[in-house]
Amino acid sequence: MPAESPDRSPSGAPDAVDGARSSRKRLIGFLWAVLTVSIFAGWFVVTRFSVTRSLNVWDLTALRYGIGAILLAPVLLRDLPPKAWRSGFIFSVLWGAPFAALVALGVQMTSAGRAASVTPTLMPVFAGMLGWLLLRQPPGKIRFLGYAAIAAGLCGLIATASSGGAAPSLLGLGFLALAAAMWAGYTLLLRGSGLDPMQSAALICFWSGLIFVPLYLVLGIGHLGHAPTAEIAVQGFYQGVLMSIVALISFNRAVTLLGAAAAAAMIALVPVIASLLAIVVLGEVPTMAEGISIAFIVAGVLLATRPTPASGRG
Repeated sequence: MPAESPDRSPSGAPDAVDGARSSRKRLIGFLWAVLTVSIFAGWFVVTRFSVTRSLNVWDLTALRYGIGAILLAPVLLRDLPPKAWRSGFIFSVLWGAPFAALVALGVQMTSAGRAASVTPTLMPVFAGMLGWLLLRQPPGKIRFLGYAAIAAGLCGLIATASSGGAAPSLLGLGFLALAAAMWAGYTLLLRGSGLDPMQSAALICFWSGLIFVPLYLVLGIGHLGHAPTAEIAVQGFYQGVLMSIVALISFNRAVTLLGAAAAAAMIALVPVIASLLAIVVLGEVPTMAEGISIAFIVAGVLLATRPTPASGRG
């Protein structure tokens, strides 16, 4: 007589096993999201450092996708269906060179603090709203409340951000908001693409490098020849390795394990990490108003990343 499955003997055991697996999956997804948040928080500071000194927006974009395309080229040697290449091209438009250039321009025209508080914070709000409008996936009351708290924290950070006392550039803020909307569209399309995180990252770098790098070279819009070797090396590693490969893969893993809306909401923690980095590295202590704004963002993230019940109610 066949032995009974151990999952069937104690009452409720299957539910307990499923619950444990779900918790473990969510924990792993959370850890991937934390890695992504840490890299992105540093990216705004590193990018701001160079675009106000030796290198320009186009240098950083070329380093990011040129190096990324070379390092990830072996991934593309496997047989990929035509659909994968088409999806990769769309992803490269949404989260490739155009996205990176928009953010870098926004950082240059505003500040690292404002950029870190606009694009990552607006992205989960756009993701939730697009999922609601296009995919008929209402966020639910709790998650919607989280989006509202994130938006409130964003408004507070923008209002209290300091940039030499100057008013923020509306065009720069517009670039950052557009980048957030593009990023949100990418998160929604990724899960249905059938691509694994490594394939998605490789295709994004391939298409961005193939289109942007030749234009960069032909137009002669770079300043690499005038920049210190050490700065090029640091930017090459951060842009080409951490951002193009590690952050892409870790974010894709977070989207796969947590879902687009929850992973996107985690990215809203970038301003918080960026503020902590500013305290440690630059000695910039947030004001009371900035602290309250960050607290709103943290509360919003906690609400927006709660698991959504099967019924769809939040």
